[in-house]
Amino acid sequence: MSLRGAFQKVLGPTMMAYVLHLRPLEWPIMTAHFLLGTFLAAGVAVSWKAVLLGWLVFVLLMNGGTLAINSAFDQDEGDVGYLKQPPKPPRYLFHVSAAMLLASLALGFLLPPIFAWSNAACVAMSFLYSVPPARLKARAGWDLLINCLGFGLLTPMAGWGLTGRPLTAPFLAVAIGFAFLFGALYPLTQIYQIDEDRRRGDRTLVILLGESRSLILALLLALLAHGCFGWALLRSSADSPWLLPSLAAWLLVLVPWLRGWRTWSASRHEKGMYHALAAWAVTDLTLLILLWPQC
Repeated sequence: MSLRGAFQKVLGPTMMAYVLHLRPLEWPIMTAHFLLGTFLAAGVAVSWKAVLLGWLVFVLLMNGGTLAINSAFDQDEGDVGYLKQPPKPPRYLFHVSAAMLLASLALGFLLPPIFAWSNAACVAMSFLYSVPPARLKARAGWDLLINCLGFGLLTPMAGWGLTGRPLTAPFLAVAIGFAFLFGALYPLTQIYQIDEDRRRGDRTLVILLGESRSLILALLLALLAHGCFGWALLRSSADSPWLLPSLAAWLLVLVPWLRGWRTWSASRHEKGMYHALAAWAVTDLTLLILLWPQC
């Protein structure tokens, strides 16, 4: 029996559907990116109670609620990011996810202002992204912008903010770099879902640009992101050549994809997206090593 099957046997199919639509497989990735900001701010000299509360508010409630409210309106039948063979969204998924987001908003103000307002902005964008009539995920360009700001820029900023330390110029460059880097990642999360998005009538950026130009955009944004990271390293007197493993990881994902996408199946594009997530992890780890905690 699979792990998913074992949990479903314990929780029952309805409760398991609620849990799966929170997409817990993303939580380790979100946690790592969130804690990158915390560790760059203060190393391990942090209040672990604040870290635990921040994780509960930002990762479990806000991010879990964001993904669940997205599922409540998308009604996906095929694979989505971090969830294969999604179950039918349960009846009250919107109500549960909205309650999670509002709880996140309220609890966020128990932590310092940079965290609280970063989290509040993410909660607002969660509703704007998925819920009609705004539903910005269906509007080309807005879908990219929301994800760049939310996951790319504000996630490490919230992690930094829970320490109470003022923002610094090198860290802001890192956060802006991650906004560009998520701009590189986001099209890769959409390419294998083009057919399903078209059936729903969504006009995402990838549908507007097409696969080839979306991949070119991803490559350009990855290069721009590493320019920001390099500037941050120079301002922090860190050794910038060690940024090369991160850049190489992204080039190893994007260049073959750009050359071979015409012959790739949807499942191959999906695998490429997970390879890009591995490159993202390389970037997080590289910057953590180079800037610990000096930016």
